[in-house]
Amino acid sequence: QVQLVESGGGLVQAGGSLRLSCPTSGRTFSSTAMGWFRQAPGKEREFVAGINWIRSITVYGMSVKGRFTISRDNAQNTVYLQMNSLKPEDTAVYYCAATERTYAVLGYPASYDYWGQGTQVTISS
Repeated sequence: QVQLVESGGGLVQAGGSLRLSCPTSGRTFSSTAMGWFRQAPGKEREFVAGINWIRSITVYGMSVKGRFTISRDNAQNTVYLQMNSLKPEDTAVYYCAATERTYAVLGYPASYDYWGQGTQVTISS
C-alpha cells in the first residue's frame, strides 16, 4: 500500500507563505512524477503544480505561476509546495498525488495513481 500524507496547511494572512510537504511511504513503487491539486468548496479540483523528475519537468497552474514552487527531496521521498504571496482565493484543501507513468500529463487528475487525504489551507484577507 502506498501512502501520501500531506502536512503544512493552516491559516495565514494574505501575503504570507506556507510550505506543504508530502512524503511517500509504504511499498516500494517507482514513482516518476507527483503533483499538487486543490479544491475549494463548490468548485472542481484544480491543478496547482506538478514535477516529473525523470524528464526534469515542472509545470504550474496559471493562477499560481510565479508564486508557488514545487520541489522534491529524493533522499526523503518527499515533494514540497512552497507557497508565497498567498491570496484569499488560494483557500482550499490541497492534495498531493503520485504516478508511476513516465509520460503522464501532469495537469490531469486522471494521470495520478495515488492520492493523499488533503490538508486545509485558509488565507484570511
